[in-house]
Amino acid sequence: MSVRTLVFSIWLATTLAAAPKAKNVILFLGDAAGLPVINAAAAYKGSPQSLFIQRMPQVGLMDTSPASAWVSDSAAGMTAIVTGQKTENGVLSQSATAIRGKKDGETLKTILEYAEQRGLSTGVISTDRVTGATPAACYAHSNSRSKAGEIFAQLLKPPYGDGVDVLVGGGKNVLADAEKAAGTDVAAGLKSRGYAVLTTVDEFKSASGRAVVLVEQSRFDVAAAVERAIETLSHNRKGYFLMVEVDAHTSNLREGLDRFLLLDRLIEQTVHAAGNNTLVIFAADHSFDTRLRAGNKGDVLVPPASASKEALASPKAPIRVLGGHTGEEVVVAAQGPGAERVRGFFPNARLFEIMLAAYGWKPDSKGR
Repeated sequence: MSVRTLVFSIWLATTLAAAPKAKNVILFLGDAAGLPVINAAAAYKGSPQSLFIQRMPQVGLMDTSPASAWVSDSAAGMTAIVTGQKTENGVLSQSATAIRGKKDGETLKTILEYAEQRGLSTGVISTDRVTGATPAACYAHSNSRSKAGEIFAQLLKPPYGDGVDVLVGGGKNVLADAEKAAGTDVAAGLKSRGYAVLTTVDEFKSASGRAVVLVEQSRFDVAAAVERAIETLSHNRKGYFLMVEVDAHTSNLREGLDRFLLLDRLIEQTVHAAGNNTLVIFAADHSFDTRLRAGNKGDVLVPPASASKEALASPKAPIRVLGGHTGEEVVVAAQGPGAERVRGFFPNARLFEIMLAAYGWKPDSKGR
C-alpha cells in the first residue's frame, strides 16, 4: 500500500463514523468550466456572483494537472476525478505507466465501478459523444481516448456489476465504430444485456429501465435526460451514482456561456429536487483561456456569433478568448452529505476520495 493510500485510509477511518452518508452522488462536470468561464458567465448573466454554484455551501479549488504535465486534457482530468490517480493526457482510467495509443497501464477502478460492485445503479449523461473522454473515463479503460469503437464495446463486458445502467449522449456512428472494433453485433449485444437502445431523449422513460440513448445531435434536452435518469436510477433502494457532463468550452463564446448557464440552472434544479440524502458536486476537468478584461455593467459583453477569432482575441474585447486549455485551479462546489470535505486547495485525485468517503466506502486494499 502506498503512503498516500495509507494516509487516506487513516483519514477516512477517523471521519466516516460520525459523518452522515450519502445514498446517492451526482457529479456535474463542466468541460473547460474553470474559474474564468464561471466569472465570465456571471457577468454575461448580468451581475457578479449571480450563479447558483456560487451560492453552494462548500467550495474548494482543485489542481487539474496530469501526471507529468502542467495542463490537462479531459481524459487525464476525468481519470483523476473518478479513480483517485493521476495519469497521462489522452489516457482513460489507466495508470500513468500507459503510453498513449501504444501501451496499456494498470486498470484503475472508477467510482462508477465501485458503485456497480456494491449493487448501486449508475448513469452517465454527456453533451459530448458517449465515447468522449469525460463519459468514457467513467465506464471504460483505454490507453487512448481516440479508440472510440473499443471504448464503447467495453459496455458488453463490464468488469464490475452489470455495467453502467443509463448512458445518454452523442451517438453518431458509435455503433458502427464499436462493431468494427469488436467484430460483433454490438446493438444485439446491448439488447441481450437488457438495454433499450434508443436514439432520442423523448424515447427514454423511467419505464425504459436500462438504456443506451445515442442521440444524433449534441443538442438535446439535458434537463429532461437528467430528470428521467434520476427517476430510473432511484428505483434502486441501495442508491445510485450519476455523472452529467455539459460542454463549456468558449471557443464559440456565446454558445459556451449559454451552455454553462444551462448547467448552472440544472444543478440548482437538481439540488432542490434531490433530497438530503444526495451529494451534488460541481467540478471542471480543466480550465480554458477566457478572460473578462473590460466593460461596464450593463454593457453588451458578448460579440455576435459572426465575430472572427481575431475579434475575440483582441485586447479591446470585453471578454477575450485566446482559446486552449489552461492550468490554473478550478472551482469545486458541493452540497449534501459529505460536502464538508470540499474545502481549501486539493488535487483532482482527492475528489474521488471525497465521493468514496461520502458513500462510506473504503478504497480497495490492493489500491485502485
